[in-house]
Amino acid sequence: MSFIDWVILITVLAGIILYGVYISRKSKNIDAYFLSNRSMPWYLVLLGIMGTQASAVTYLSGPGQAYTDGMRFVQYYFGLPFAMIVISLFFVPVFNKLKVYTAYEFIEKRFDGKTRSFTALLFLISRGLSTGISIYAPSIVLSSLMGWDIYITNIIMGGMLLIYTMSGGARAVAHTQMLQMIIVFITLILVFIIIVHILPDGLSFKGAVSQAKELGKMNVITTGMDKNGFNWNDKYNIWSGLIGGFFLALSYFGTDHSQVGRYITAKNVKESQRGLLMNGLVKVPMQFMILLLGVLVFVFYVHTSSPVYFNKAKKDAAMHTAHADSLHAIELQYHTAIAEKNSVAASAYRKAYKKEIDKVYTREDNNDTNFIFLEFVKDHLPKGLIGLLFAVIFLSAWGSIAAALNALAACSVVDFHKRYTKKKETDLDEVKLSKWYTFGWGIFCIIIAMFANNIGNSLIEAVNILGSLFYGVILGIFLMALWVKSVKANAVFYAAIVSEIIVIVIYKMEIISFLWLNVIGAGLVLILGFFLQHFSFRKKDCCD
Repeated sequence: MSFIDWVILITVLAGIILYGVYISRKSKNIDAYFLSNRSMPWYLVLLGIMGTQASAVTYLSGPGQAYTDGMRFVQYYFGLPFAMIVISLFFVPVFNKLKVYTAYEFIEKRFDGKTRSFTALLFLISRGLSTGISIYAPSIVLSSLMGWDIYITNIIMGGMLLIYTMSGGARAVAHTQMLQMIIVFITLILVFIIIVHILPDGLSFKGAVSQAKELGKMNVITTGMDKNGFNWNDKYNIWSGLIGGFFLALSYFGTDHSQVGRYITAKNVKESQRGLLMNGLVKVPMQFMILLLGVLVFVFYVHTSSPVYFNKAKKDAAMHTAHADSLHAIELQYHTAIAEKNSVAASAYRKAYKKEIDKVYTREDNNDTNFIFLEFVKDHLPKGLIGLLFAVIFLSAWGSIAAALNALAACSVVDFHKRYTKKKETDLDEVKLSKWYTFGWGIFCIIIAMFANNIGNSLIEAVNILGSLFYGVILGIFLMALWVKSVKANAVFYAAIVSEIIVIVIYKMEIISFLWLNVIGAGLVLILGFFLQHFSFRKKDCCD
């Protein structure tokens, strides 16, 4: 990067950190540290919700996902607006009435302590693993900028995030996320305009979209149908998006405390509802735009020689091995095919290069999807904007990870520590304790980030797969608590355990796309819970 890029990057990041520290000076008890004294207006709730969901994974991996697979990933978000309506009508009033610190307190009030603990444990596992992947995303950027080993940048990035999060709490997270999202929106618009401007051969935006459509990248709506009927293993189609995406969004925004913790900080029910409903309106167009950036990058590289492999660090290291001659030969053939505008041959050579890279790094995942947008930014965007865009990636990481660590600490303190220890602690002691739990979860997530290099999917897909393994079951417990009053604690507890095991087995057998796991998990809890209550636990519950 140029000197001006470094100045912009450091200035923006330092400004956000200092602002967060300034705002956090009022966090004197856990109500302030975790809930900002329930004082947030709807627009801060909205920006907090969006900032928590839109991590560095979104901006780094989203365009790469579209580059390789087209626009169809946007269908994953089609169920989200409907989920926002359901959560606003049914979840928010309950959480507000009970004045909960975490969503899982409601589960104990409706069922019992063990069901609350199991539900909270599922959240801790899923959110802890996903946050580790979220740390890995900005580490990729830092590794690329500095040329450092990814394991070193994981530690550096995780350490910076820990300092940022521990110094703040919910108030600092909410207010800094507001600034972060404003910077994000401005930067995305600028990047979009510049990419259209640098399209070669006088190609207009309309022409680029038309060409992308011809090349199969504008697959916004897909049915999931093939010659054998509906393909249940098809990851992204209109039905998996509307149904599976609805259940995933319902669980994520309705039961995952990293999101619930954003809107229970609101002044009242209406402010929470406004923030959620506005998120439902804004999120799909925003994600469409991010994916469209990837499609435009694809069209750009149709006319301009693109790297045969986008992970530059691995590529450079591989050229110092015994495979260097083979890699060099394939790269020459690739660029010849590009010059001749032979996209089929170019794609074949890119796959051949990837296979050769696999021979070099035999124990690692060598998917370069997560590096596509990163390399494009470094090679083709103007000075100044590069630093600003990388600042956006870091800021989005800090906002989402800080919110996640804050939620993990809140759940650990409220749902476990305060419930299972009898020690009376002052407000100041509870804040200190919360910061130690934040530190502990930060270390855990850094360790998870160390293994994210071998994840085998784009980061944005990996995060959603992890969520889908647990969210359906968590959602089933909440739906039972809200709407099925006849089912008691023991039935739902054992139904949830069995359902979670079944969901994991189904995923391991690869018999259905991951988005459907959310529907299956929730459905299993409701069906098994009802069955167990009325055929196994009815007599026992009557007599308790």
